[in-house]
Amino acid sequence: MTPRIELRHVSKTFVGSGRMVPALDDVSLKVMPGEFVTVIGASGSGKSTLFNLCVGLLDPDQGSILIDGEEPKSRLGKLGYMPQHDLLLPWRNVLDNVILPRDVQGVARSESRAEALEMFERFGLAGFERDYPSALSGGMRQRAALLRTWLTGCDTLLLDEPFGALDALTRKELQDWLLSVWQEFGRTVVFITHDVDEAVYLADRVIVLGSRPGRVVRELAVELPRPRRQGMVADPVFGSCVRELLGDLGVDT
Repeated sequence: MTPRIELRHVSKTFVGSGRMVPALDDVSLKVMPGEFVTVIGASGSGKSTLFNLCVGLLDPDQGSILIDGEEPKSRLGKLGYMPQHDLLLPWRNVLDNVILPRDVQGVARSESRAEALEMFERFGLAGFERDYPSALSGGMRQRAALLRTWLTGCDTLLLDEPFGALDALTRKELQDWLLSVWQEFGRTVVFITHDVDEAVYLADRVIVLGSRPGRVVRELAVELPRPRRQGMVADPVFGSCVRELLGDLGVDT
C-alpha cells in the first residue's frame, strides 16, 4: 500500500539574526491511507515546521517528501491543512468562510454553497450558516475551520493543535466528534498535539519528536479498540501508552 505521506531523511534549518537554528534533522516517517496519526513533542521540536514542509509552505534543506508515492514539483494544494488558529475571516459569514477553498479553486459559488450546506448538520453548524465568526463559541469556530479544511477535497488532512485553546469539556466533546467524522468518511488525518492523553485517545499511531532539532524518537501503535470512548482512559493499555510516551518526552511518571 502506498503511503499518503512519506518523508525520507528530511532536515530543515532556519537562518536569522546572524545564527542558524536547526528545526528538523533526518526525519523519516510514513502515514498510510485511512490512518489517524498524532504527533507530539516539546515546544520547538519542529512539529509545525513538519506540517509546513508537508504542505509546501517550506522546502526541506535535505531529503524528500512524497505525496501518494510521488515527489511533486509543488506540494501546495495536495493536502488539507488546518493551522493552530481558526483564521476565519470576520467579514464573511460562516457559510462564506467554509467555502473559501472552493472559491480559490474557481468553483461556482452556487455549487460550493450547496456542497457546504449538505455538511453543516454533520459538522454541528446547522442554523449558523449566516452568522459571523464573532458570534461563535471557540468550539464552533473550530468546527467551521475544520469544515473549511474538509472542503479542500483532499484525502489527507493535517490538523495543527485544533483543540489546544478549548476548555476541557469542549475538547473532549470535539475529540469524540472528530473521531466519528473520521470513521464515517475514511480520510487520513495527521494531528499535532501537546496533550499526551489526547494523542493516545485519538490515534492509531503516535509519532514522538525529540527536542530541537526534531527527530523521530518513537512510533507507538495504540492497541485500543475502535470506536473509542472517553472511559477508555481507565484502560490499562491506555495508561501504559501514556507512561511510555511521557518517558520518551523526559517526564517522570
